[in-house]
Amino acid sequence: MTARTRTRARTAVASALLAALVIGPLAGAAGAVQPGTAAPVAAAPGMALSAGDAPADGEPDTTALEKALVGIPDVDISAALVRVGGKGRWTGTAGVRDLRTGAPALENARFRAGSTTKVVTAALVLQLVAEGRVELDAPVTRYLPGLLPDSFAEPPTVRHLLTYTSGLKPGANLGSTTEEMYPNRFRTLSPQRVVATAVAKGPAFGPGKRQQYQNIDYTVLGLLIEKVTGDRYEHQADVRIFRPLGMRHTGFPVGPDPRIHGPHHRAYTDIGGRTTDVTEWNMSDRWAAGNMISTTADLERFLVALFRGQVVPQPLLDQMFVVPDVEGDASYGMALERFVYNGTEIWGKTGSRPGYHTVLAATRDLSRTVVYSVNAKSAREDGFPLVARFALPAFDR
Repeated sequence: MTARTRTRARTAVASALLAALVIGPLAGAAGAVQPGTAAPVAAAPGMALSAGDAPADGEPDTTALEKALVGIPDVDISAALVRVGGKGRWTGTAGVRDLRTGAPALENARFRAGSTTKVVTAALVLQLVAEGRVELDAPVTRYLPGLLPDSFAEPPTVRHLLTYTSGLKPGANLGSTTEEMYPNRFRTLSPQRVVATAVAKGPAFGPGKRQQYQNIDYTVLGLLIEKVTGDRYEHQADVRIFRPLGMRHTGFPVGPDPRIHGPHHRAYTDIGGRTTDVTEWNMSDRWAAGNMISTTADLERFLVALFRGQVVPQPLLDQMFVVPDVEGDASYGMALERFVYNGTEIWGKTGSRPGYHTVLAATRDLSRTVVYSVNAKSAREDGFPLVARFALPAFDR
């Protein structure tokens, strides 16, 4: 298939998806797509393997990776960006950046990185620990006096917050589902308000008793970073991590700004049975837990530098990979989650916002890394099908 033919096919699929849009630029009805329609796969210059080659020892199976991108855009996914590194490199780009125009997806597109933000927040806290300004096993009230009401017999420590074992209950939100949140997408809910409503509920369980993944722990850590440094969380992330690592396309919206500035893909989800554009959205309530905007290249740069000990000193970096011994199932260390695939231990983090699903993951020795951003209507549902399609093939070799 020639490049021109590919472009026509891709545009035809996008047009099919848009055929039933009826309520203007921010919503519409999903159209039908013929299964198996191929979208072009773009490989990075110097890619180790071409389609059909047998992968060498330790190098990625590019055939499997390319297969994951076939058929995009489809009824769920409008675009996918995948970067695989370690022993051998591969990048893939598929789909469209805008369903209305059918313009091809951009390899350098910026996107809402969701809860991968938590890895940055954990790294900032551990930098402060390395500087002697924070102690891991000190109660959080040492740094945020007055944070907790008397209903907390025992305050959680900094370590408890980092490992999702604080026992805090979730705070106020603007809806629990995308459909509930959509009418409130331009409202502002401050982190201070989120934390105040959380602690007012009292503890869900004693600190360190069990692990419960949630945003509130990292929202509190954002406040801790600001209190200890006397500076804005966003600026600390910029001067301590983004600038030193050359992450020039990563940052946070200014206040309640709902836009993604710079090149980006439109994001879509189903609202009331209609395909709806959800690109513009005020995510300030997610803040240090999930408000970062980035690119796959920048997140890969961060992931590699972090695992090499260039962001957090090695002894503290090792702490990030310790899963706490608590009641029930625990799989998270500090921000990062541990899982095993085909006998390989992988550490990573997912992120999901309406219309955007992100993954960063790697083996401890960096023999394999993967970062992806997928624009999917199902981004905030069970993310495993997306992980299985776009991330796990990177670890097949």
